[in-house]
Amino acid sequence: MEHAKLSVKGITFASSVTWGLTVLVVGAINLVRPGYGSMFLGLVSSIYPGYHADPTLASVMIGTLYALLDGAIGGAIFAWAYNACHSCCKK
Repeated sequence: MEHAKLSVKGITFASSVTWGLTVLVVGAINLVRPGYGSMFLGLVSSIYPGYHADPTLASVMIGTLYALLDGAIGGAIFAWAYNACHSCCKK
């Protein structure tokens, strides 16, 4: 059975949106209920330079933009690596 390759554009877009929405939703809930997701947002702030896990709208937007970019890069690398392994392992 022939296995299909992954769409690099599709995986890049999907992972970007998924990770961006995750950070956006947790950050938005943290605005309404301070303390919610604070450990998660602290972890995110330790990874992204310039982002601070403060319950402010500007902080949520900066974190979301970083997450969109990070998700896109991670998705593109994953799809590329999968396709490279897929090509090498064909019979």
